[in-house]
Amino acid sequence: MAVGAVSAVVDYGLLLVIMAVGVDYTLSKAISWVFGTLTAYALNRRWTFQAAPSKRRFVLSMALYCTTFAVQVGIFHFLYPWILGQWDNVWLAQTGGYVVAQGVATVINFFVQRLVIFRD
Repeated sequence: MAVGAVSAVVDYGLLLVIMAVGVDYTLSKAISWVFGTLTAYALNRRWTFQAAPSKRRFVLSMALYCTTFAVQVGIFHFLYPWILGQWDNVWLAQTGGYVVAQGVATVINFFVQRLVIFRD
């Protein structure tokens, strides 16, 4: 849980900062996702799953992350403008789009890591 919280703070915090300086919302999400995901991988390998470094695990993790990248950025890409159009509130669009996209990606990541990548 702590790993997810730290990674989410990195991801969401960067999303807000990058968008605040005027970067396109989809590119902002892609960049913030990369840093949040690198944080999650490093912390999950070390503490959540207590796994030794492995090329196999790294390759499988990167394949999973490519999949969840498409899922998360894709969901945010569609939800952000939709929410913004419905309520005309940037913060709500950022937060709502982020929460839904992150939630879906988190569930996918956890189960694939638990059942495939870091299984005993």
